[in-house]
Amino acid sequence: MSFSVLGDLNWLAVLVSAIAFFALGGLWYSNLLFGKQWTKAVGWEAPEGEKPPVTLYLMPLITCIVTTIAVAMLAAATGTDTFGEAIVLGLVAGVGLAGMALLVTGFFDPKKPQPMVWVAITSGYHVVGILIISIIMALWQ
Repeated sequence: MSFSVLGDLNWLAVLVSAIAFFALGGLWYSNLLFGKQWTKAVGWEAPEGEKPPVTLYLMPLITCIVTTIAVAMLAAATGTDTFGEAIVLGLVAGVGLAGMALLVTGFFDPKKPQPMVWVAITSGYHVVGILIISIIMALWQ
């Protein structure tokens, strides 16, 4: 694989996938799903009535874009173009890379009140998000 694969990517699919991954994060970390459990797990509480800084949204958006490009490159390099292949790619990248990196990070983080809850919620988001990216990239050729 080389960086020349970037020229072969479906950039509209990359954009849609990145937005989908980012939107999933908005839902995943909202109080509708895991927001309360996540903030408790990290020991963080948003100041009441205070508007969050733009970086609170900008940094996750950037990471969603970079992750999407990386997964799109892997999909192109492996010839992933079916739903089944997308599931395999998503699980390999989501569980094997993102999940394991987050697991070791949480395992050695004594500062979080509930590090394994943090790992479960955060890695779950990344596995599902990377699965979504993989599916979109595989099927939107």
